[in-house]
Amino acid sequence: MKKLLLLLSAFIHFTLFATAQTSVTHDQHMQWWRDARFGMFIHWGVYAVPAGVYNGHPVNRASEWIMNRAKIPVAVYQQYAQSFNPVKYDPDAWVKLAKEAGMKYIVITAKHHDGFALFRTSASKWNVVDATPYGKDLLEPLAAACRKYGIKLGFYYSQAQDWNNPGGAAARKVAAEGWANPDSAKIDAYTRAHSGHWDPAQSTRPMDEYIDQVAVPQVRELLTNYGDLGVLWWDTPTHMTDAYAKKLQALLALQSHIITNDRLKRPNFPGDYKTPEQRIPGQDELDGRDWETCMTMNGSWGYKSTDHKWKSTATLVRNLVDIASKGGNYLLNVGPTAEGEFPQESIHALKEIGAWMKVNGEAIYGTQSSPLPPLAWGRCTRKEGKNGTILYLSVFDWPANGKLTVPGVEGKVKSARLLVGNVLLKTMMGKDGLVIDLPAEAPEKIASVVKVEVE
Repeated sequence: MKKLLLLLSAFIHFTLFATAQTSVTHDQHMQWWRDARFGMFIHWGVYAVPAGVYNGHPVNRASEWIMNRAKIPVAVYQQYAQSFNPVKYDPDAWVKLAKEAGMKYIVITAKHHDGFALFRTSASKWNVVDATPYGKDLLEPLAAACRKYGIKLGFYYSQAQDWNNPGGAAARKVAAEGWANPDSAKIDAYTRAHSGHWDPAQSTRPMDEYIDQVAVPQVRELLTNYGDLGVLWWDTPTHMTDAYAKKLQALLALQSHIITNDRLKRPNFPGDYKTPEQRIPGQDELDGRDWETCMTMNGSWGYKSTDHKWKSTATLVRNLVDIASKGGNYLLNVGPTAEGEFPQESIHALKEIGAWMKVNGEAIYGTQSSPLPPLAWGRCTRKEGKNGTILYLSVFDWPANGKLTVPGVEGKVKSARLLVGNVLLKTMMGKDGLVIDLPAEAPEKIASVVKVEVE
């Protein structure tokens, strides 16, 4: 019995030690990503050629889904590749702009659901080198530019959905309204009967062969040919099985430090972080896991010529602050044109975000979630140190009376100052919390940051 107890004690000790080691390792593994808080998403591919319009009719929803939404036959869609010639592509300028905007990492669609690869691949001829007049790998120079500017690079990869390479899955979406196809009812009936496919050319081999002959080789190429990567961003596990997912998961050993999201195969492959899309979760939704909101600047991920509903810079910056205040990351999207240019609206917004980040970035980078109750006038982020806590108060609504009341502050306040101009501010404890005397005018129209050091 004594020997059994000793063995049991040793097992428990080992288990606790291993768990602690795993936790520490995971925290170290995630540290750069948590510190970054802000990244650029890039949705780019052949869908930039139709740019949301098919047969002269705008197709609703995001442009990168046009092939599925308009049920474009494989042979017809592949003709767009002949017009995909991004001669204005300047990866150095792209990465430099991301860096100047305050972004710390980039994730680009190496292959989206249309199956088109932006890289040289031996697994399929449906790629930028073999199928377009451009004829060059688009990811190699981007990887070089990221190394030059110290930006982490990540690849988005659609591991299950592939509407061009036979055997790939297809989400069963009804034909889009607004493009006047008289056969839409017939097409929708076909997609229901054929696992979401609308063209017999998509189903000439089974999905297990697609996984083995396209997905696995291409992910291996991505993890082998472009140097160290920061992120592998899976998307839409349509018809995925655990067996398929295990084959792709095994490839991560090629870059054991790489961070992955939660979209390989739910729920058994949770990855390192969750991915709410086009929304910022409420405080009640947060469960302690790392998370990242991905969001568009207008309404489409890929370039869409008819989409002019651009978010204001104020909205984009305040989204970033809101997300950081809840401990999340913000992956903000750009959809380049078929010629390889960022839309001017995106460039303008990124430059304005960069101007704000240049002054106020310390309120975002390396911060943790707010320890305070909800704030009617703005958001709070924090940093913990040996000598106390730093609170960054991002004020959206400047108080008319010049008094900023901050509930929930405990401990002695050592100092409070505006990040703009490093202006020292007076403080006192009031009945509703810390009260900070502010200037009459907000130094930043979008969000003015007050840095408060607390023992």
